[in-house]
Amino acid sequence: MPMNRQQIDHHRQRLETLIMRVRDDASALAEAALGPSGGQMAGELSDAPTHLADRGSEEYMTEMSELLLENEQHIVAESRAALERIDAGTYGRCENCGQEIGRERLEALPYTRFCVQCAGKTDSTPQVNLNNGRPTGPPRR
Repeated sequence: MPMNRQQIDHHRQRLETLIMRVRDDASALAEAALGPSGGQMAGELSDAPTHLADRGSEEYMTEMSELLLENEQHIVAESRAALERIDAGTYGRCENCGQEIGRERLEALPYTRFCVQCAGKTDSTPQVNLNNGRPTGPPRR
């Protein structure tokens, strides 16, 4: 059964709120990922941390912030695309099979493009790999 105007307005408001919240979170993450590091944070002239372990922790946190920022940007882009689908009158329909997306799924993921069955087959969600770029063992000589 197609959504009525009240249901569409409900989802539009949720998407707009989500975009605003995630953009604020993304701004904070961008500051953390791109802000000063090491001694620069304490106002020192050097950006070298006092200990190698500090540098490793700092790099890990920077990488984690960058991954989280990518995720936040994905959510904003998908939410904007969902608002465009609302305007086009296609919101709530699976982009793969054309069937109506379940209400529960839209409540959980208001920006989703696919019904549960098609999402399992065509999962295009970017997968986060926290080990990407990390060494897998001791350096080879």
